[in-house]
Amino acid sequence: MKRIIRTCMFSGLALAAITAAPARAAEQDIVATAVAAGNFKTLAAALQAAGLVDTLKGKGPFTVFAPTDEAFAKLPAGTVENLLKPENKARLVAILTYHVVPGDVKAAQVVKMTSAKTVQGESVKVSAERGTVMIDNAKVVKADVAASNGVIHVIDTVLMPK
Repeated sequence: MKRIIRTCMFSGLALAAITAAPARAAEQDIVATAVAAGNFKTLAAALQAAGLVDTLKGKGPFTVFAPTDEAFAKLPAGTVENLLKPENKARLVAILTYHVVPGDVKAAQVVKMTSAKTVQGESVKVSAERGTVMIDNAKVVKADVAASNGVIHVIDTVLMPK
């Protein structure tokens, strides 16, 4: 049995109009695919604050390691609120672009890698053991969510650049 799970990175504002007509995930860009899920409200707010919506709607292809709301909840109290402040935009952009790898990197490729260079400029560590794939200290909980301009892999922890 194969299920398509949609992942959400963006919500609200003008982005709601993107999801007015339902479509299969592979026909939608990363933003539209992400909007459909609803369990990534914190990431949505962060991407809006960082001004990265247009980038992830772009041609790509992109591979996005998308942390859930629960992943953001693991951060120390006040971290998210602090990062969303306008004076911390550069740090927020660095963190979010650390979750993006250029190219369309599917799970079959990820499990063969030991690292991947991110859009932010640093590399994430990749490991695969006993059916578990880790990106730095984050576990991939859902892989290969297809989008027209790339792929989303859902992770359980927010990645932090060095």
